[in-house]
Amino acid sequence: MTLESDSAVLPELTRRQEEILSLIVRTYTQNPEPVSSKYLVETYALNVSSATIRNEMAVLEEKGYIAAPHTSAGRVPTENGYRYFVKRLLNSGDLTLAEQTRIAEKLAASPLATEQWMRLAATLLARTARSAALVTPPIAETSRFKHLELISIQGRLALMVLVLQGGTVHQQMLNLAEPVPQDTLSDVAQRINALCPGLMANEVRMKSVQLNLLEREIAELVADLMDRADQNQVRFVYRDGLSDIISAFHASEGAQQAVRVFEERAFLNMILAEALDPSFNNVQVVIGGEGRWEELKHLTMVLSRYGIPGQVSGAVGVVGPTHINYGRAISAVRYMSSLMTDTLVSLYEAAPTLPAGSDGPPTSSDQATR
Repeated sequence: MTLESDSAVLPELTRRQEEILSLIVRTYTQNPEPVSSKYLVETYALNVSSATIRNEMAVLEEKGYIAAPHTSAGRVPTENGYRYFVKRLLNSGDLTLAEQTRIAEKLAASPLATEQWMRLAATLLARTARSAALVTPPIAETSRFKHLELISIQGRLALMVLVLQGGTVHQQMLNLAEPVPQDTLSDVAQRINALCPGLMANEVRMKSVQLNLLEREIAELVADLMDRADQNQVRFVYRDGLSDIISAFHASEGAQQAVRVFEERAFLNMILAEALDPSFNNVQVVIGGEGRWEELKHLTMVLSRYGIPGQVSGAVGVVGPTHINYGRAISAVRYMSSLMTDTLVSLYEAAPTLPAGSDGPPTSSDQATR
């Protein structure tokens, strides 16, 4: 869910019920122990009796915002309780100016948009949010053509080697309708190279109408390969703070889920591809898997996309138990996303000869990092 998304599906609460829910969530995220009505009255000097608080807590429980664990007299927030809190009750706990300055200065002291820069961003985010953090490098949002080689193998077999802007290389074996000599294959590649530099897959298809039959068939295969590359982009992940949050989970299952998010890169990429909002610097909060991912049942993920619309994008986020400090996590992710976006924009603006779709600042996206 995005912080700005509609929350009409959540049952409405009175002002007093909202206040009680907010206090329960804030108390529980600071110390994950069941919260009782007696504790609320004594700790927050509420001008109502324990009996009134108990009645309101019964309503909150009936609406599905809090629950009683086992036989405890206290209550704990449910996933919907956290969602209501984040959408309706959370006053953004923005980072202090001193914290923002410290983060900006440390990040600026590292070589921009490099592997070191992204590792540092993950470390700063983890320490600021006091949770596990992840950062993916900025990669091209859409593949763009750079260079094609066609190599005759034997008979009707040929190898197609496609290089995309940014340096990614894709290879595919072709089974041609009839044997084609190397000279002809080289001419085909040269013709496509001259026609398609910097183009996206759909643009390559449009240009292919200018080509002869064999050239057009090869160009369409190139476009198909570019489409598949866009659909199967794998983002490397820079991370920090995982070991520090393992003890925060009440059950081993939650810790196992957190480890899986960071260790299984394909799984994390799938989550990012489906969960991240297309807009930039827009914080999203995934609580308990949002009913979509059972594998995230015990986790909260706070995520944001950063980068330059239409050119490159990456992701930043924090991962923790559902009783994570939402205010701090959201503020930290929002600030880091905005800071990294501003950095990339300044790098692109500093390169006036950089045409749309050409190679951008170094992203280290061709290096696996763990």
